[in-house]
Amino acid sequence: MIEMQPVLEVFRPDEFTLWPVAWSEPFGYLPLGGTLEPIEVGTAVMRIAEANDVDPEDGRPPRPADALGAFLHGLLTMDPLFAPGGMRVTDTVTGTTLVPGCCSGIEDWREWFLVVDGHPSTGYLGHDPDPLAERHGDIVRLTVDAERDDSPLIELPVTDLRRLLADAERDLIAFHALAASWAEQHIAAHAVPLTAALARALDIRPTAHWRTM
Repeated sequence: MIEMQPVLEVFRPDEFTLWPVAWSEPFGYLPLGGTLEPIEVGTAVMRIAEANDVDPEDGRPPRPADALGAFLHGLLTMDPLFAPGGMRVTDTVTGTTLVPGCCSGIEDWREWFLVVDGHPSTGYLGHDPDPLAERHGDIVRLTVDAERDDSPLIELPVTDLRRLLADAERDLIAFHALAASWAEQHIAAHAVPLTAALARALDIRPTAHWRTM
């Protein structure tokens, strides 16, 4: 069986105290979905905010003076946004796993549809490793690391990839709903703009319930 999960590259800064976060190994992956515990949601929000914590430029407003507002400022004001990670694909029979390469982001996950729609390959999926998805007729071949001559491969029908991408989108939308509720409880003053920013960072079109918060 082939599984696909949207995963976020996570770690816990030693001195992060703005809200509770879970400890994780450096460069671990957190699958995003609707079953995460609140502390895992907080970890994901922290990581996405940290990835966009860039000093204001190009006409963006200055950072607020308060620590929380300052930390969230990049996430709330930058465009485009970056959510480090991507799609993890696992063949549960062979144990072969394709993981996002360095510098890839969840915000580009729709590039997987290129091969579904007939393009010979996806766009950039990161490096070190260098994952690659290529279409060969009705089959999609996933290369775990295109820089290796002996790289493990995963093959699946195009129709299966389309279904897996639809499932992955549902996972992202479910995570977004959790994050919206989490934000209301933990950082209520920033909940509405944060929820909107996360939708952009994940490139999703979530259900409209959060707009009425």
